[in-house]
Amino acid sequence: MNRVGILGGTFDPPHQGHLIMAEYALEEMDLDEVWFMPSFIPPHKQESATDANARLKMVELATKDHPEFRVCDVELMRKGTSYTVDTMTYLKQQYPELAFYFIIGGDMVEHLSKWNRVDELQQMVEFIGVVRPGYEWSDEIPVHFIDIPSIDISSTVVRERVTSGKSARYLIPDAVDSYIKEHHLYGNNS
Repeated sequence: MNRVGILGGTFDPPHQGHLIMAEYALEEMDLDEVWFMPSFIPPHKQESATDANARLKMVELATKDHPEFRVCDVELMRKGTSYTVDTMTYLKQQYPELAFYFIIGGDMVEHLSKWNRVDELQQMVEFIGVVRPGYEWSDEIPVHFIDIPSIDISSTVVRERVTSGKSARYLIPDAVDSYIKEHHLYGNNS
């Protein structure tokens, strides 16, 4: 049975931290692939600054050169608020032969027990938690923990830098940087 990691998020924009998280999960958990799944509207965040098609394109550009990275647009196609349990129910129906692993940061592990229908979700996926300093984990829900280098990059920081006319080079893949500039995203007029 193939082992597939799912890395969800708004990816507004995707950055090097996302790619490093996926790479480490792939290797440490012996996954066959990692699917990047942009959300339409995640339940724990407000609407994205950038439209869904642009975010999807940026994820495609960020992952295009990695043979084990794929883009899964199921949440964008379904629209509305994206609850992980609903998405995983759909994916398990479409791909019953796959074993799914949901990759989350330490900040999300802390709130995992409050996720919508998490008991059902646990029957469909195993969780991979990326260790982050400053967050505590309960053993209430089983999570495989992996260590990655401490990289303090967020999409918010990238957007703020671009909006203020500063470079996002090295924080995001070159192809994503070019796309942001070409499409004048986040107030970028260069």
